Amino acid sequence: MARPDELTFAPLGGVGEIGMNLSVYGFGNRHQGSWLAVDLGVSFGDEEHLPGIDLIMPDIRFLEKERKNLVGLVLTHAHEDHFGAIIDLWPKIKCPIYATKFSAALFEAKCASERNPPKIPVTVVPSGGRVQLGPFNVEFIPVAHSIPESHALAIHTPAGTVLHTGDWKIDPTPIIGPPTDERRLRELGDAGVLALIGDSTNAVREGRSPSETEVAKTIAELVKGAKGRVAVTTFASNVARLRAVADAAKAAGREVVVVGRAMERVVQVARETGHLDGVQNFRGADLYGHFPPDKVLALCTGSQGEVRAALARIANDDHPQVTLNKGDCVIFSSRTIPGNEKAVGGIINGLVTQGIEVITDRTHLVHVSGHPRRDELRDMISWVRPQLLIPVHGEALHLFEHAKLARAAGVPKVLVCRNGDLVKLGPGEPAVIDELPAGRLYKDGSILEDSKSRAVVERRKLAFAGCAFVAIAVTDKGELADDPEVDLVGIPEKNTAGEVIDEIVFDVVVSTVEGLPRARRRDPDAMAESVRRAVRATLNEQWGKKPLCYVHVLTV
Repeated sequence: MARPDELTFAPLGGVGEIGMNLSVYGFGNRHQGSWLAVDLGVSFGDEEHLPGIDLIMPDIRFLEKERKNLVGLVLTHAHEDHFGAIIDLWPKIKCPIYATKFSAALFEAKCASERNPPKIPVTVVPSGGRVQLGPFNVEFIPVAHSIPESHALAIHTPAGTVLHTGDWKIDPTPIIGPPTDERRLRELGDAGVLALIGDSTNAVREGRSPSETEVAKTIAELVKGAKGRVAVTTFASNVARLRAVADAAKAAGREVVVVGRAMERVVQVARETGHLDGVQNFRGADLYGHFPPDKVLALCTGSQGEVRAALARIANDDHPQVTLNKGDCVIFSSRTIPGNEKAVGGIINGLVTQGIEVITDRTHLVHVSGHPRRDELRDMISWVRPQLLIPVHGEALHLFEHAKLARAAGVPKVLVCRNGDLVKLGPGEPAVIDELPAGRLYKDGSILEDSKSRAVVERRKLAFAGCAFVAIAVTDKGELADDPEVDLVGIPEKNTAGEVIDEIVFDVVVSTVEGLPRARRRDPDAMAESVRRAVRATLNEQWGKKPLCYVHVLTV
């Protein structure tokens, strides 16, 4: 029986994976209590396994059902994997949203770039501020990360305080914003922290993440030493990196040209919110060709190999305004997100083939992670001294290593859970006590589909083995009224013997229809099924694959 003061936690995305973050906290009786949501992010589709799917979002059936008890959605920061699903999913829950100034402004700019977005109000909370949402008193604690105004959340409840770290690292010299607030985190530890729900992304990496200031020095040296044009690509949201690139360009006497809509949007928001104060004005891509090669630096989108982004178009030499030539230099000030290696490799190879020098973090310190390595995780544990630690934001290996580190650091209780697990945090012994609906939604064009969607399943099959379409016209006696129509899509034209596969399939359709008993010929559904089976079997015999097959029988 659930107690009226029971505090629970459930990840509905972001555990066992990196991306698609959504956490919920509950207080009170599970059937009548209050719920708080933290973050609502996306992950990105993989064309190989999910052709045509751009975005993957968490299934929010549970929050829809509990909508009247949902006191709010709080955002830790404005990365897509933490807030990218709001525009699509908020209309299903319509709860208040709380974020700090930069996150709110970037969200507003994102909405403005959409066609007919819903009107979604966001309440701005100051950095270090608090907001009371039902039984949850949520405190925004500044942490260093790779986007401005990232915050850990101290969630104060009658059952105890939970520290939800969000994405963070320890950077004593960040270029933008304050360092992670060690003093406040130690104060929380002194007062007592029931549970730490912590970022596990870099739990497999020893040591500490280098500082943004060190990256800025490397970029400044590279830009200063460059003879021709320089292009830098990075995550558009990494405003500290944009500032470092701008400072490097200024020191080398170069104008900064911004190339790509996502970069333009972040620059505008960063200027409006004061994060680029004192930085020179940037130029539009239309002015790129007006500057001598040694007086220009292009700041480009496309660090992850996105086919429509600026750098891919530059690498393919089909960008209308920006070109690079032999002897020019491209700096990838980013890491390649797992799954994007092939796309990024294709762009790098395209640039190298043209004689362009490509610099990555393989050889130079041009990127640092925004997530904590193992020594930083140990620091956080020593400051906060939680009674319980639950690793999140990571794949199975990351969660396992974070849990192992926490046990070695003396955390009394460590619990590893999966998406959908409802964990009792207190009072009493922590444990998984229930399972909430959890899963994935796929954004297919403008439509949201669940993972069992026919469109998603069939498109995978289409990508692998194509499709055969057969149209048959028969008389009411079941005789062929005309030659069948056969259309094979994504299927080879000839078999290994050089015979035309269309003709083989046509002959099989005719012989199958003519070989059916008279009673089955008069049943269009029975005829269609017989032909479908025969066509798939023939194609498997000729090709070694079984494509989708659709047969339409028309009685004339």
